[in-house]
Order: sequence, then C-alpha cells, then structure tokens
Amino acid sequence: MQRRPTDRTALPRFPAILGLLLLAALWLAAAWSALPQPAVAQWGDSYDAPAADPYAAPPPRRRARGAYADEYGYGRAPARRAAPPQEAPRQFYWPWEDQPRAQPAPPPQPAPGYARPSRPRAPAAAPAAAGRSDEERAARRRRPSPAPAVAQPKAKVPKAAPTTQIAVFGDSLAGYLAKGADDAFSDNAEVAVLDRSKADSGLVRKDLVDWAKTAEDFLKATPKVSYALMMIGLNDRQAIREGDQSVEALSDKWREIYAARVDEVAKVFAEHKVPLIWVGLPPVRIESLSRDFAAINDLVRERVQRAGQSYAEVWQGFVDDRNRFTASGPDVDGQEARLRTSDGIHFTAAGSRKVAHFADVELKRLMGEKGGLPSEQPAAAIAATPGEGGAGLGVDDTAAIDRKITAMLPSLPEPPGIPSLPVKPAAGPVVPLGRTETSPGGTLLTARPQEGDATGTRERSLQRGAAPLPQPGRADDFRWPPG
Repeated sequence: MQRRPTDRTALPRFPAILGLLLLAALWLAAAWSALPQPAVAQWGDSYDAPAADPYAAPPPRRRARGAYADEYGYGRAPARRAAPPQEAPRQFYWPWEDQPRAQPAPPPQPAPGYARPSRPRAPAAAPAAAGRSDEERAARRRRPSPAPAVAQPKAKVPKAAPTTQIAVFGDSLAGYLAKGADDAFSDNAEVAVLDRSKADSGLVRKDLVDWAKTAEDFLKATPKVSYALMMIGLNDRQAIREGDQSVEALSDKWREIYAARVDEVAKVFAEHKVPLIWVGLPPVRIESLSRDFAAINDLVRERVQRAGQSYAEVWQGFVDDRNRFTASGPDVDGQEARLRTSDGIHFTAAGSRKVAHFADVELKRLMGEKGGLPSEQPAAAIAATPGEGGAGLGVDDTAAIDRKITAMLPSLPEPPGIPSLPVKPAAGPVVPLGRTETSPGGTLLTARPQEGDATGTRERSLQRGAAPLPQPGRADDFRWPPG
C-alpha cells in the first residue's frame, strides 16, 4: 500500500492567520479608544467626594444670615473692594479703530456704614381682603381718560335755490381752490360754488382748452353767475406756439403773447359784467419752478389790475420766515397743519381752505360793494324765512344767527390809492467847481473889524499880546485892598 505524499508547505498558514487576527483585534481596540467618549464626572470636579474616602472634606456651605451680626444684633456691612484703576481715555484714534462710547455716570452710592436692622414684616392680609384691594386698584387703573377735543366739521346747509353763484376756472390748482371755497360757504345756503376747472389746461396750449372761448360759452349758458375765480398757470411754463413759430418760455416775445391772452380772458368777464378775482400761483418745492411762477404772477398781476379786475396774492401764505417753500404751516384757524401734498405742488384739505381764504377776502369786499353779503337780511325776514318743514327759523338757528351777525359787521374798507411823491427837479443849482473862494464883499481877514471896539481889548490882546485889563472882583484882579 502506497502512502500519499503530505503537502508540508500548507502547514505554516495557520500561524499566519492567527497573527493577522491578532493585528486586526489590536487595530479595532485602538480605533475604539480614539472615538469621543461621553464626559464622565471625576473626583475633584464637584463638591461631592466619593463616600468611601474617609479623608474627603465636606462641601462648603453658605454662611448663615446672622454670621456678620455683632453682639448687639446689628448687621455689619461686608467690606467693600476698591474699584480697579481705570485707564485714562485716549486722545487719538485711528480711522479704523472703534471709539468707545461715552457711558452715563453711575448713580452716587451711599457712604459705607452700619445698616439699620430690618423691621418685622406685617402679617399678610386675608386672601379676601387682598383680593378686594387688587380689584379696587384695577378699577382705578381702568378708569377711562377724557377723550381729546376734536373740532366738529361744519354742517352743510342744503342749497336748493342759491342767489349767488361763484364759478371757478383754471387748471388742477383751481380744482383745489373750488373745494376750499365750497367749504368756506358750506354753511351759507345762498352761495353756491361751481367748479369748471380742467386739470391739464393752461393759457399756453389753446389746442387743449381755449379759456376765453370756454368762459364766454359758460357765461352765456349760465347768466346767473355772480362772481368768477381764476387760478391758472401751473402748466404754462413751456413754449408758446404762435402760428408756425415756437416762442421760448418767459422770453420777451412770450411775455407779450401771454399778456395778450390774459387780457383776452379778462375782457370776456368784463363784457358780461361778472367781477373776476384772479388768484396767483403759490410757491412749489422746486426752486426753479417757483422763480418762474413768481415771474408769471408779476405779469398777470399787472394785466389784471390794468383791466380793472381783482388780483389775490397767496404767495406769503405758503412760505416760511425766509420766504422759502414750506409744506406745513398755520391753517385758517391758526393751528399747525400740513398744507401741501407729497408732490410739493398741490394742496391738502387744509391748504385748499387756506388758498380759498385769500379769494374769500376779495369776494367779501366785492359783495360789500354791491350792498352786503347775500345772506344779509333783516331780522324779521330771517325769522319769517320758511325752513324745510315749512316752519319759520327760530332764534337758535345757526345760519340765521350767523347772517344776523354778518349783517351787523361793517364792510371792509377800500384799499388806499398809491401816494403821490414830490416831483424831483431835473437839475440843481449851478455851482462852478474851478472858482477860487474869496471873502464876501472882498473884505480881507486881516482888516480891522467894522464894529466898534472902544476899549481896544481885541487889538491889544490879539495883535500886541497884552493881557486884558482886570475886572473888579474877577480872579485876575490882584489890587489891594480889593475894590
């Protein structure tokens, strides 16, 4: 029987495998130890020492409340530590350094000393009594505060058949003027305001709105118009087209054409015998536009007054003490209010009422020249005027009382005329500049004076230098005995 040969080269594999397994186990142990482990409190990290240690000291305890009390029972204040010295503030900082902000001064501390013993606290009140006191305090806190006084708006009077109609013409500013005028006459049933303004209009562009023709057509269709207000020019800061020629704004030729158009509009109202009040333009936020508006105001004022109509200036009502544009200011009641909108051109409700106030002054002056305001009636007529229900107005009627008070007020005086100035001569007296000055009459200064000098005092004193004769009793009289 033959034996199979044994493979002796395969026997050393077993120790090699064991070595590899051992190395792998060591590597896993090293990797496990390198992983982060949860923090575990060790002895010494806290005041709790292991119970098995007989030499462990007990944890420190807080000092008792009466530890600082002396033998008399008074509490002794703990020693105060001095504050660490502060560095002097630096006088210079580089631009990239942050400068420290100034800190407010600390409140003064009381001087160190003995503190008084605390008083024994009063026993707590019963829960029911404490609850009642809390409820009372809460009721006092919930006591309503008086509401602020708010100005009540004026009640509008229905205007069934007004006897006076005021027509307002112009651009978008005239629309705000109409709102303010309507608010001013809201409590007067005899006055109605007709808004005929058009926002994008002006005197420059006749192709959009020809105001002379528009006003004439309206006055023919509405013959009961008593007064007219005109406020225009916001859109006129542009070139005028005259035929095929375009004229630059505010040039000499432009001023001539614009003045002619103002005269044309004023002539329409004069022919229909309707008093016209031309309201000037206000200042705006843009300075260049305000300067142009001021130039237009000067031109319009001259032409309107030459045509015999009235001109209302509103510029001073919308500037500050330096004659600059301001969006806020006093309203017609004297209260500070916002007068202009955010665009710096148009008016708020308070501004509309204020710009209408300047026209209202001229309106009342014209109404006074015609025999008083439309609401002026005798007291008997006021009492007999039928109301809405057919009954007469009582004494407590607000509109009747206002009309009665207005009737008793005198009308505004007429503005004085231009004072006459003295006529200045064309030329003064003729005085030769090259003539030598001589004494009057040819008398020389060294000649003897013509008036008599009996004593010769002046000749003796001025020519010979002799002292004047002493007078008896004078200080230079040295005679003895005196007298």
